[in-house]
Order: sequence, then C-alpha cells, then structure tokens
Amino acid sequence: MSPIRIRSTRPEDLPELIALQTRVYPDIPPWDLDKLKAQLAIFPQGQIVAEDDNGLVGCASSLIILWDDWSEAHNWEEITAGGSFGNHNPQGRTLYGAEVFVDPTRHGAGIGHLLYEGRRNICRAMNLKRIIACGRLPGYHLCAGRMSPELYVQNVVWGDLSDPVLSFQIREGFSYCRIMDGYIPEDSESCGNAALIVWLNPDYDPERPTTIPEEVSP
Repeated sequence: MSPIRIRSTRPEDLPELIALQTRVYPDIPPWDLDKLKAQLAIFPQGQIVAEDDNGLVGCASSLIILWDDWSEAHNWEEITAGGSFGNHNPQGRTLYGAEVFVDPTRHGAGIGHLLYEGRRNICRAMNLKRIIACGRLPGYHLCAGRMSPELYVQNVVWGDLSDPVLSFQIREGFSYCRIMDGYIPEDSESCGNAALIVWLNPDYDPERPTTIPEEVSP
C-alpha cells in the first residue's frame, strides 16, 4: 500500500473532496464547490489533505477565530459562516477545526493521526494558543435511550465506552470540555450533539504575535 502524504489543499482537489465527503457522510449534505473555493481563498494555510498514489484519502479544514466570540454557544453553521469560513479572523489565537474526514475504506491506516498532526503543525507554525473543535458523537445514538449525551461522553472519557470519534480525539491529546447541543442538527448518529474539545499548544509564546506565512508545511 502506498504511503500517505499530507499537503496543502489545491483548487484542483475540490471536486474529488466533494465526492469523498459524500462517501464519508452519506446522510449529511456535502460542501458545495463555491464554499470550498471560499475556504481556500480566505485561509489557504489552514486547509490540508491526505493522499496516496491513488488519490485523496482524507481532509482537514480550519479557520482562525476569536474564541471569546463563540465560547458560550454556537453550531457548525454559525461558526463556519455556513461553510464559507467568512468568520475567519487573523487577529484570533484559536485554530478552529471545522472538519476532518477520512476515506471509510482506509480506517485504521493512521490517516486521522496524520491529519491531526498536520493541524497541530499549523497551530505551532502560526503561534496560535490552541485548537478547538466540536467532534461528532457517532456512537451516541446506540445509547441515547438510556443516557444523556453528557453521561455518554463521561463514560467515553472514563474508558467505559468507546466512541469512534471522541475516543480517537482523546488519544490525540485533546481534552473534553462540554456538550454542544444542536451543533449539526441533521447528524442523526450524534442526535445533533457534539463534544467541545481543546488542544493547548505547548509551544505557544504570548510574547510573540500570531504569524500567518504564505505557506505552512503540514
């Protein structure tokens, strides 16, 4: 099997990304081409893909925000401006993880880890304070009849339950903060819930400004 490479997203990748996202989330509408073009135009340094010799196998997209503007409550549509990343704010100190997805036929190949490491490299290179994301809870619908989403996540954090997304994020060094209700209402597996998570950049220097170079090596 060919090695996985992480690189910046290019305009020519966008149709293939839409097709891949459709396979990953068959029940959730994918991004349209105009929104992906907007993401690249607004913050190209924050958009990365995973590829092998046969094509794209994963994607991670991000924007920079002022976290105080969004910490109380938000959903995916609000914080990403409907997927256009119009809320991107270079004055912020928080890299917000808007999306990560991996080819469902390549689970277990370490692609998710490489994408998360690529995102951490972006955070370090720009001297951002943290990465914040709201992760799906695709295992919750199996337990929704007998426990709240908060109790479900507690059991995942304690190791008594395993969730395909949150368990992975914990292994990647993220800390759970709280439940975000109605984050993606159409996400039936998560019953609309998401887990707010954070990774603190150990190299962050409050004395240095945020730097957004023309390119970032993932």
